[in-house]
Amino acid sequence: MVRAEGDLKLPEQPWRNPRPAPELTEIRNRVPAKNFVPQFVRSWWPALLWAVVIFSLSTDAFSAEHTDSILYPLFHWLMPALTLEQFEPIHHFIRKTAHFTEYFVFCVLLFRGVRGPRQGWRWTWALSALAIAAGYAALDEVHQAFVVSRTASPWDSLLDSVGAFVASLAIFLWFRFRFRRNPPPTVVPAD
Repeated sequence: MVRAEGDLKLPEQPWRNPRPAPELTEIRNRVPAKNFVPQFVRSWWPALLWAVVIFSLSTDAFSAEHTDSILYPLFHWLMPALTLEQFEPIHHFIRKTAHFTEYFVFCVLLFRGVRGPRQGWRWTWALSALAIAAGYAALDEVHQAFVVSRTASPWDSLLDSVGAFVASLAIFLWFRFRFRRNPPPTVVPAD
């Protein structure tokens, strides 16, 4: 028996949804994004990673003798007339600038961790970041006292703390001038 095209009827399928499938953007809007990384980890991992970097810079691999053997050939290649005696003040300046810079960055990352998801700037956040950075600087010098090729110096710890203090000051100024140009939105209470 031959059927015509119009005669063919499909049986009802109650399991099928008569509505068309939603678009991908519609699905994304309905399903909240799951963040599997806790806020604490997202706020603190850069500071913790930088603390590991600072600790590794305090080892024998980055002692004055080892950095001298890397930096002097580079500077001698750039300035062939440079003697080792002329290079010593440059090397000293580079090492002390590194102390200042690594704790400047560390304090900025600590401020980010202390602040967490909150917005703005608070004295308590800046002072907490500064205190943690200064404490870590002191512990770093204690660590260097136990490394044979390194020497512990309270002046280095002070320089590290100054770097952290300047970072706190820079963060304060950044927030102050940022909100002077674009003040944060104010909430007007409803009557």
